[in-house]
Amino acid sequence: MARTNDDTWDLATSVGTTATMVAAARAIATADGAIDDPFAEPLVRAVGVDFLTRWATGELTAADVDAEGTTWGLAQMPAAMAARTRYFDGFFADAAAAGIRQAVILASGLDARAYRLDWPADMTVFEIDQPTVIEFKMGTLAGLGAEPRAELRTVAIDLREDWPTALKAAGFDTAEPTAWIAEGLYGYLPPEAQDRLLDTVTALSAPGSRLGSEAVPNTAAFDADEARDRMRESTAKWREHGFDLDFSELTFTGERHDVGEYLAARGWTSVGTPMGELLAGHGFEAIPEAEDDQPTMNGVTYYTSTFSPTER
Repeated sequence: MARTNDDTWDLATSVGTTATMVAAARAIATADGAIDDPFAEPLVRAVGVDFLTRWATGELTAADVDAEGTTWGLAQMPAAMAARTRYFDGFFADAAAAGIRQAVILASGLDARAYRLDWPADMTVFEIDQPTVIEFKMGTLAGLGAEPRAELRTVAIDLREDWPTALKAAGFDTAEPTAWIAEGLYGYLPPEAQDRLLDTVTALSAPGSRLGSEAVPNTAAFDADEARDRMRESTAKWREHGFDLDFSELTFTGERHDVGEYLAARGWTSVGTPMGELLAGHGFEAIPEAEDDQPTMNGVTYYTSTFSPTER
């Protein structure tokens, strides 16, 4: 079912399933020794999507379900998610080393950084996501006996609602620098909603704040129908194994601003790292380019942005 402006989901439906898929990829990367996320596999198991549980635990492999020669499939995900995880883990470590003491994870999904990173003793981590997602993750981690390594404050609200008020009600201090991350989020927002989110983050940020972003490419020039058909072909075997989620209906196309350029006009200075460079820097193989020039994960760029406005 296509996205709407008021749709809802849990971690086993619609866009929420992508958070579980990413956690499954992190579970595989953990088993391979590429990262260390001991909570990924048990969280995936708890969600209960059979296809993703089997993949996360090695019962099902990418070779079993990926279309031959595809540049969009399960095979590329563990390395891509391992590199992405290292990037944002490093982002938070650098921010903490610079003295930042409050972090905000936008659309936190099954992110367990509050539980697995070595935070300073006086760090506060805010997680924002849909109420059902927050409730599920917190309950599952509590059942595992996990305890956060920082002061964790959850903000159970949809980002389409008045989340700034809810965030401030949870104790967020607009006068203090913040480390924000938007990981795996922008592609699931309409282009205009991406702009509103960046404007809101800017308005809430004190000088010295940092924003880590996973920026998706502008797809306005691509043939949406062709991309949809290619994705359906790439995931045909997934459906044979009972996983029938049409990813083409979860993302938004259209004219999308470059994150770095958009933030530069609002007082941020950004450093961008393309996906290929990130993979190579961590010793992972490159993702093949699509022969039809349709977008792939290679179009993703990771930005670390620092807020240093000349006027407030």
